[in-house]
Parts: sequence; structure tokens; C-alpha cells
Amino acid sequence: MSRRGQLSDDELRIVNSKITDDEAFKKFVRDCHLRNLRPSTIKYYNNELAAVKTGLVELGIDKEVVELEQEDIETLILHLKDKIKVVSINTRLRAIKAFFNYLDKNKLLYSENPTKNIKQLRDRQKIVETLDDNEIVEVARHIKLQKTFVGYRDIAIFLLMIDTGIRLSECIGIKTDDVRGNKIIIRNTKNLKERTVYPTSKTQDAIDKYMKLRGQLHHKFLFVNNEDEPLQRRSVQTRFEKYKEQLKFKKQLSPHVFRHTYAKRSIMSGMDAFSLAALLGHSDLTVTKRYVALWGEDLEEKAKKFSSINRLKI
Repeated sequence: MSRRGQLSDDELRIVNSKITDDEAFKKFVRDCHLRNLRPSTIKYYNNELAAVKTGLVELGIDKEVVELEQEDIETLILHLKDKIKVVSINTRLRAIKAFFNYLDKNKLLYSENPTKNIKQLRDRQKIVETLDDNEIVEVARHIKLQKTFVGYRDIAIFLLMIDTGIRLSECIGIKTDDVRGNKIIIRNTKNLKERTVYPTSKTQDAIDKYMKLRGQLHHKFLFVNNEDEPLQRRSVQTRFEKYKEQLKFKKQLSPHVFRHTYAKRSIMSGMDAFSLAALLGHSDLTVTKRYVALWGEDLEEKAKKFSSINRLKI
């Protein structure tokens, strides 16, 4: 074999190699732990980066993830457009960019950051579903009719989420010591910053009744299942999917819809965006803007109310 001339691409990869995928993933996850990211966030990164490797195999791209160039990532995006929704592609891109930004920052890349010029895909902004007054009453009455422990628990969860806009993970993370009359301390937050929410009297009453039924247990988690163990996310989601079917609702009955409903009702009642951001636990006001947009008929109502043309004598 001749040793003259320039090295091949494969040979160049050998001499320029700085890190393997396995080594890079371990270092990245270690950094996530050092930054005290939530376990769910670390799991998200692991899942998305594993999906990237699967995508490369499907495309026949014989490279490590750490070797990818901008064109490779663009090819992956085009491949995904035929398989998953834009919002899911953007979710994967956020994980990819976080991974490569870490490698770039720690000088572990082969060349320049391949995600430097990669942008999120534009997605059509859809009207977010929310519940109106009649629907909230209908759901609450339906749950109350059960007259079971689970029913009293679920009505407390429903009213708490509709009344405060807390996330599902925050809800199931509440402990009995966190409930303090008309205040509840939210500790299991997305941004790791504790905050206080203020349920109204009807919600407080529902929580008080539930807590009496719950009684004293071997742990302090507020919401529990039939076996008195801490309630899991999927259990809550399944319960409200069941209520949706029973009520034959076209709208989703999900914690995310409850959060949107709270945000919409707060803004329509006159709450300012800064207060809403604090109550929702948003560290960036731009995130809150997604919740303060006015929907459907409400937008029409505001447009008519504030139009000045009708006051003119034309």
C-alpha cells in the first residue's frame, strides 16, 4: 500500500478524531447532572440523541453523530419531515443544538459547530384549545358524581390546575406540607425556582375534603393512588382521557389544556402579563406571550369593543 499522497477522508477522521459518540454522550450527560437539570430533561436529551443515531442508519449516513456536518443535519431534517410533525422535529433540533453547543464550548468538535446556522422550522400557529365556563362546570359535576376516593382526588386536581395553571409535574410533586391555607408552595418546578400559587376558596375546599379522605400516610406526597402511593403523571393523563370519552368531549381534557385555560381566563379578567408569568413559573416573558394571545370569539369581541370607526359620523 502506497504511503504517498494525501490521506483519505477515513484516514483524516482517524488522525483528527477527538471523541467518540459514547464518550461525547457520557460527557454531555455528566454536564447536565452538574448543571442540575431535571431528570426528565436529561431523559429527553438521551431519547432524542438516540433517535438521531437511528435516523442516520435509516439514511445510510455512515458517521458518528460527533462527525456530522451541517449538510448531514439538513438531510436528517428533510428525512424527518416525511415522518413526524414539525413540532417534533423542532424538539429534536433543540436537543441536537444543545449537544453540539456543549461540544463546541469544550472544543470537542472535529470542525465548526454544524448546528450554527440551523434554525427551527417554521410551524403554523394553531389556536390553542381552552375550556369555557360551561365546560368547566360540566367536567367538575361529572367527576363529583362518582362519590369515590379517586373522584374526590380528581376534582381537587382538576380545580387546582384550572385555578392556578400549574404544570402536571408540579401538581403531582406537591406535598402536604406545601398546602398552607390559601397558598400552595410549588417546589418541583421546571426552572428550579420555587413559587407560590393562590387557589380560590372553592379549590381550597376541594383540597381540604380530599386531604381528610387521604389521611396520614407513610409519605407526604399530596396526591396518591388507590394503593396510597404517590400519583404518577400517566395516571392523571389517563383519568382525564377517560372523562373526555365519558363526556364525549371534542376538546382535549389534559393538564396542558387546563394550563392554557387558566392563562386565558386570567388575561381576559385583566391580569397583566408580568403577573401571569410569575404565577405560571415562566422565567422568560416571551414564553408567556403564547398564553396571553386571545382566541377565536374573544379576539372578535375585543376588536369590536376597541374599534373607533363606529364612533365616527361617517
